[in-house]
Amino acid sequence: MSILILGLVLFLGSHAFTMFRAPRRALINAVGANGYKIGYSLISVLGFALIIIGFGQYRQSGWTVIWQPPTFTKHLALLLMLPVFTLLLAPYLPGRIKTATKHPMLLAVKIWATSHLLSNGDLGGILMFGGFLAWAVAARISLKRRTDPTVLPAAPERPLNDIIALAGGVAIWAAFVFWLHPLLFGVAVWPGR
Repeated sequence: MSILILGLVLFLGSHAFTMFRAPRRALINAVGANGYKIGYSLISVLGFALIIIGFGQYRQSGWTVIWQPPTFTKHLALLLMLPVFTLLLAPYLPGRIKTATKHPMLLAVKIWATSHLLSNGDLGGILMFGGFLAWAVAARISLKRRTDPTVLPAAPERPLNDIIALAGGVAIWAAFVFWLHPLLFGVAVWPGR
């Protein structure tokens, strides 16, 4: 469990650090923009790897069950996950989805974390999904309050991008539901599988 917690601290901590604009700016001034990006990336990748390793070790050592979710929450999670992949694609495909949600990736993380909190009652899952949910909520609040200018101008909306994001999102969702989730995480999510 300690590796999982260390991974969460590194990954979510590095992402949370960006919310503190003055210290972030000071660090960029001290090490340069490229130095900051390299350090941020290395810490994030290390944290993500430790989350994967730590959660895998936690699962192998036996679950610590805190509560037993009712069966309907697993079906609800399956349904809630449907827009997640579309929202993950939307930032890279500027359209109405991106404009309407403002920060589609943060919304995707919030929905993903919430759906998994509803359907998993074990300690490791609560720590991991709860940590991601707390970070995404804090990041969204931080973005609303941010006063420093955005570096990149917004790309123009293209209606076709929404269709591509939606079709791609549904295809990725189906791949995860029927193949990737059981393969990567050892948990079948489609009822009866």
